[in-house]
Amino acid sequence: MHPAPSIIVFTVLSGLGFGLLAFLGLGMPTVFGGVAFGYFTIAYLLAVIGLASSAFHLGNPQRALKAFTQWRSSWLSREACLSVATLVVMGIYGGGLVFFNTKLSTLGLLGSILALATVFATSMIYGQLKTVPRWNSWTTPALFVTLSLAGGALLAGQVLMTLAFLVLAGVLQVIAWTLGDGRFAEAGSTQGTATGLERIGTVRHFESPHTGTNYLLREMVHQVGRKHAQTLRVIALALMVVLPVVLLWLGVTYVTVALAALSHIVGTLASRWLFFAEAEHVVGLYYGKR
Repeated sequence: MHPAPSIIVFTVLSGLGFGLLAFLGLGMPTVFGGVAFGYFTIAYLLAVIGLASSAFHLGNPQRALKAFTQWRSSWLSREACLSVATLVVMGIYGGGLVFFNTKLSTLGLLGSILALATVFATSMIYGQLKTVPRWNSWTTPALFVTLSLAGGALLAGQVLMTLAFLVLAGVLQVIAWTLGDGRFAEAGSTQGTATGLERIGTVRHFESPHTGTNYLLREMVHQVGRKHAQTLRVIALALMVVLPVVLLWLGVTYVTVALAALSHIVGTLASRWLFFAEAEHVVGLYYGKR
């Protein structure tokens, strides 16, 4: 799949923002007044900027409001509805903390659940696609939610939980890569099944369907070299998990936390780029792009 920058920024930043909101809703940390305002400002900026960036990938951004109408069948629509519900609920909860020094615990718990449900819905936009075998796995929602919790815990200053979720995210990422490498072959899709001609023999391309490119090739087919992908995997895992863990293990200071957060964000961006770049859509079989 084509790794569009807008979608990478959307999934990473919104995951961080909603992860931080989830911890704030649980009172981790419990803050009031100006400090609460600072935390909620960071969370909302990350969530809103992430959600807004996704609009740049729409063919007709003016029709974005229609995304809210198909919640019965569309994970994208469910994500849109859940994200708005989360922002509204957490806005009321945050308002109580900032302006009235009042903690509405039940509302905060509801907001936390909605925040994680939003991240899960985002993951299922991709995890539901049987046409992309690498994504169509339990590892997709598990990794999205765990990374959201790891990033949220880090921004919320919950060091022990950050270390636990970072390690878990690292393990899940390795599992996702390992299982994902064989998912396309396990799905059994070939040029023969794609064309329906396997019953009469081995199918191969005589020539390309057309001389130029098209929408399917631009959006659904992206090839990345195996050696290049392996190098990026090491870099992504090192920056996303290993370096933040080492920095926090050395000591918790403003400098180490800031460096750990920066490293984690850059590593997650690299990991998410690979998430899209390595994904193979079955439509590529029609063009001999396996």
